[in-house]
Amino acid sequence: MENEIKEEIKKEKKKFTILGVNLWEILAYFIIYSIAGYIIETSFALIRYGVLESRQSFLYGPFCSIYGVGAVIMVLFLQYFKKNRLTLFAGGFLIGSITEYLVSLIGELILHVKWWDYSNMPLNINGRICFYYSIFWGVLAIFLMKVVHPRVRKLMAYILKKSSGKIVKTAIVVVTVLMAIDCFVSAYAINLFTIRMIAENNLNVDKKDIIIEINDRIKESDFQQSLIRIFFNNKKMVKTYPNLKVQQLDGTMVYFKDLLPDIKPYFFKFSDQDFYK
Repeated sequence: MENEIKEEIKKEKKKFTILGVNLWEILAYFIIYSIAGYIIETSFALIRYGVLESRQSFLYGPFCSIYGVGAVIMVLFLQYFKKNRLTLFAGGFLIGSITEYLVSLIGELILHVKWWDYSNMPLNINGRICFYYSIFWGVLAIFLMKVVHPRVRKLMAYILKKSSGKIVKTAIVVVTVLMAIDCFVSAYAINLFTIRMIAENNLNVDKKDIIIEINDRIKESDFQQSLIRIFFNNKKMVKTYPNLKVQQLDGTMVYFKDLLPDIKPYFFKFSDQDFYK
């Protein structure tokens, strides 16, 4: 019996963890919350704006990765704020704000696009975060840790009970790899689309001359032109990312869908029963 206990301890030590949480759990949380985020965002657009439109992060998979990233970071760090609801609120306020700011910053630095802009809201920092949504992060932290996450853990326990551990791990690996591929392809497509929109519409953005030169080289590449024509054309990009935008040097925000008025940025609009064409 003593040898069996020692063997179990050795197995546990060999498991790779991040802040005490098993890697398999982290990947599963990321997948689950990314899908949940996609459903939430799609439902919000349907209820708030009366349109059925894409709210996914990637070109092909039903994932809203900001929810997956945010939830994983919250779950990892909020375990140190679980003393009571007040500490959870403070932890969510802080961690959520930092995460939101960094995601916005990375999106601009790498993809040169703005996912959101709070410049018109009070108490904002560079338009990336604002006090109002930071409060929302605090409330969300309490709801996540007290209501949602315990149920997600029960769901995972039920799945593991009904299925083989190897099958579950294989499924997690497959979905994670597909998401990673989808992520890189999407980043590449967004970059091509952004360059194309800036160059073709003569938008006054930072490093405009360099962007135009890059666009000229892309036009000369038969391979890249084939990719754009078949997989990353304007219709596909507007349909998948209806709220993609870029900021000009004078501070004005330009939505790419406004530059392509012939393409409807939704699948279905309930206000006038106008199907996506």
